Amino acid sequence: MLFLDDLPRFLFFTGKGGVGKTSLACASATRLADEGRRVLLVSTDPASNVAQVFGQGIGNQITPINAVDGLDAIEIDPQQAADAYRERIIGPVRNLLPAAEIASITEQLSGSCTTEVASFNEFTDLLADDTRIAGYDHIVFDTAPTGHTIRLLQLPGEWTSFLDEGKGDASCLGPMAGLDKTRATYAAALQRLADPTQTRLVLVTRAQPSTLAEAERTSAELAKVGITEQHLVINALLNDPGEDALAHALHQREQQAITELPPLLRTLDRTEIGLRAVAVVGVEQLRELLNPTPEPVDSLAEPTHVDADGLGALVEELAAQDHGLVMCMGKGGVGKSTVAAAVAMALAERGKTVHLSTTDPAAHLDDVLAGASDDNLTVSRIDPRAAIQAYRDKVMRTKGARLDEAGRAQLQEDLMSPCTEEVAVFGEFSHLVSQARRQFVVVDTAPTGHTLLLMDATGSYHRDIMRGMGSATPVTPLMRLQDPELTKMVIVTLPEATPVQEATDLQEELRRASIEPWAWVVNQSLAASSTSSPLLKARASAEEPHLDTVGKQAHRTAVVPLLAAEPTGADGLRALIGSLLPSG
Repeated sequence: MLFLDDLPRFLFFTGKGGVGKTSLACASATRLADEGRRVLLVSTDPASNVAQVFGQGIGNQITPINAVDGLDAIEIDPQQAADAYRERIIGPVRNLLPAAEIASITEQLSGSCTTEVASFNEFTDLLADDTRIAGYDHIVFDTAPTGHTIRLLQLPGEWTSFLDEGKGDASCLGPMAGLDKTRATYAAALQRLADPTQTRLVLVTRAQPSTLAEAERTSAELAKVGITEQHLVINALLNDPGEDALAHALHQREQQAITELPPLLRTLDRTEIGLRAVAVVGVEQLRELLNPTPEPVDSLAEPTHVDADGLGALVEELAAQDHGLVMCMGKGGVGKSTVAAAVAMALAERGKTVHLSTTDPAAHLDDVLAGASDDNLTVSRIDPRAAIQAYRDKVMRTKGARLDEAGRAQLQEDLMSPCTEEVAVFGEFSHLVSQARRQFVVVDTAPTGHTLLLMDATGSYHRDIMRGMGSATPVTPLMRLQDPELTKMVIVTLPEATPVQEATDLQEELRRASIEPWAWVVNQSLAASSTSSPLLKARASAEEPHLDTVGKQAHRTAVVPLLAAEPTGADGLRALIGSLLPSG
């Protein structure tokens, strides 16, 4: 376990949802405590299950872990932090500003940037206040702030005046207004983050091309702000596939992904950790996780039969119409591009006119299609980089012209945020929405509920449309997305705890925008696959509670099996859909 060698005081685990960073953070904290160190484990993960892992209540107060001497933990609830954070900003002006203005500010403060900055505000003390952490040899953080958040905090000046003067209309000006600690405290925290003798960052990933590409982007982003002491952990590797065909295929895929590791990740010290048969819950499982030779899997119960439709059933229902908008949404790495391409190809092969579009900057859709085509299928790509750059240039020419040098620097950094990227490509989506009244439009990734509400709350699209419509009743892009007859939102997830929780949060965000998801697709299910591998059968059994959670909250559920062959090209996409009855 190279990432635990010569360990500095602060240890951060980061990575995409579902890669196992919480399990590794808990296991590392447990090992350090077992070695006689005094350790504080801090979780800022919105989908935190640290309390479940240790089997005891924790919450937002430092709490001793009963089963591990020398280990304390605290869970910073990002949503609770964000709620308090919003109230500090909105409370003083709630009765002074018009309701529409309050709604606009509230929505600006409802995105992921606000949650992240609010969380950073909360754990700054645990990074920089020596009196609070004086008794600990190590502080282990489950999740780290992004490079964007760190860059924001490095900028000079204050943000509150921008809101007060009505200049702050971009996505992160609001979030930054509520930072209430002194610049000196933030400077001390940021200095510790960038000091390799004090802080180590552990990038947790899986041996999958999309997840490794995300880890490389995170590594580069954090290196830009000075966090260079980085280690890579490739988690959940299927090291002993045995004779099972599915297990052997998965093993080959993982080894190829490692062979083709992105260049930046090759420069990092690397630890590989094998796939475990059961969920990592309880202290004994945590201690076993870092054991380089896990115990073999013995007899295990058969996984429960999956009582859900496949992707073909959703296509059958869609094909009853001749037009509509299908938007595939979900966190990175869950298979949105594959599901979108499979649905689009299936509809086209049934004689429907289909336009498949993506905002994927890595052109992943080309890899998925692998040359597959149909006379009824048109494929396009929205270039997010071009849309974002045009948006940034426009804002800097308009709002930026009214600011001083420090203000322009702050605004320019704000325009690097994920929220800004979503807003920038929203105009491109509106063109696709209009096409969906005449044909099928299938979109790989879509704007989140926060982005839609942000655009609606600021009124920019409404005002532009109203000016052009005169006395006619306007129909905005948001109104079309809210129309269940036209738009079908499909949430794609994996049958694992964190991806399902993230998908649940996404559904709630869409509902805030009065958009009800049409269906959920649970992708890469072992329970829906055929395998004789004891290890994979154990993993399949572990999917049951997550499939049950999805079934209870989704109007329609499709479960897609994990296939031995990559679902690419015409044959691979047909295999993903399954057998379809002829159209008619």
